[in-house]
Amino acid sequence: MQRRAFLALALPAALAACGADHKWASDEALRQARYVTNEPPSITLFTVIGIPRGEGGHSALMINGSQRVIYDPAGSWEHPAIPERGDVLYGITPNFKNFYIDYHARETYWVAEDTVPVSLAVADAAIRAVEAQGASNKSFCAVNTGQALRKLPGFAGAPTGLSPLKLRDWFLTLPGVQSRKHMDGDPANNHNVLVRQKSGVIEGYGQDGQLHPIR
Repeated sequence: MQRRAFLALALPAALAACGADHKWASDEALRQARYVTNEPPSITLFTVIGIPRGEGGHSALMINGSQRVIYDPAGSWEHPAIPERGDVLYGITPNFKNFYIDYHARETYWVAEDTVPVSLAVADAAIRAVEAQGASNKSFCAVNTGQALRKLPGFAGAPTGLSPLKLRDWFLTLPGVQSRKHMDGDPANNHNVLVRQKSGVIEGYGQDGQLHPIR
């Protein structure tokens, strides 16, 4: 299996030990990064879960609305091509989505991807809700994710405690939820993304087995 290399972005020692950065990208940066997917509107909960004990390490949301963003409260993932404002990451193309998942999936953690379909109006309300949350304090990823979800129709019962696992357990009760499991080393779920952060370029393996710049 091709291994990912992070040349200038160190992995956190523990995913739960994540802190607030208070980043504020410009309006122009957000406009330029805007990415619209042709997938139906949806809200996805990412939960990073420890191996082998099953503890919850992190919660985040990916929202497909009038644009696709990731709400990564108190998260540690970043890239020079992805503007961030108040823990919201903009410009989430398919490759950057894969990069985000691969960054968190490793020998000691796997990533649950749980998605529920929503109307475009609810998806856009979710984007506004996470934008209003602002930067999160350390270890408050599940708290603030739950708080943002509770502002939406159909999500009022979201828990707002510190446990990513309890938030996921509740999310799995929502109608129409579809789940995927991403594990490091599993060819079926590993996107084989090689990251060269030193120059801000992402390279991925194409069908020819060679590395090519991707976005």
